[in-house]
Amino acid sequence: MDILQAIIFGAVQGITEFLPISSTAHLILLPWFMGWTDPGLSFDVALHLGTLVALLIYFRVEWLNLARSTARLLRGRVQDADARMALFIILGTIPGALGGLLFEDVVETTLRSPVVISITLIVLALVLVIAERRGRRETDLNSMSLTDALTVGFAQAIALIPGVSRSGVTITAGLFRGMTREAAARFSFFLSTPIIAGAVGKKLFDIAAEGLPAAEAPAFVVGIISAGVVGYASIAFLLRYLATHDTFAFIYYRIGLGIVVYLAFWSGFR
Repeated sequence: MDILQAIIFGAVQGITEFLPISSTAHLILLPWFMGWTDPGLSFDVALHLGTLVALLIYFRVEWLNLARSTARLLRGRVQDADARMALFIILGTIPGALGGLLFEDVVETTLRSPVVISITLIVLALVLVIAERRGRRETDLNSMSLTDALTVGFAQAIALIPGVSRSGVTITAGLFRGMTREAAARFSFFLSTPIIAGAVGKKLFDIAAEGLPAAEAPAFVVGIISAGVVGYASIAFLLRYLATHDTFAFIYYRIGLGIVVYLAFWSGFR
């Protein structure tokens, strides 16, 4: 993989990790459409490190407040807004973490196919349509409940399936629970951070044990930087966009891409 490909992969990861269109799907489909060699899971993890850094930097003030509130949470002061949010993030992370531990091997082998991605892209889009139509969009982060947090947390476990989209399924769950679009997106980002950090940490440990060829290091570094810079911009864009727009642009994109992938697969493309 050359440097230009690493930049493109990083940019695609940065855009699609936070928009509700599935980063995993795009990282699988990109080499399939372009005829490139699949860079492998190690590079995928490196790109997720870039978007993790973007999350930590963009929400740095919130994370510092949440870290301070953890001590108050341990003393039982759950009424504090930041302490309640810390509790919601901790409890909401559990379903996704358990799902990753139990089904990681199945997801990384059996489900990483274009036909699965095409179906999940379309199905989640249709579910998001229902959420847009039925959601009350009244609840913000300060008024959300533990049930809201757990519902979004269980939805995050479904995001293991390629094509579903972590932000897509969690925003959808938040809308079903009556959250505003912006609040659902913010909580989705908060909830994804521990999951991404855990997955990246686990894979980095494996990479360290196996070793990374020196020739691949420049592409990895460039990919991480590209994913981080574009990811930061993507977070800022989505939060501003959802403050005044619905998600139908992403719904149309998912359905269109799903149809294209499905037809390409069954026509014998590559």
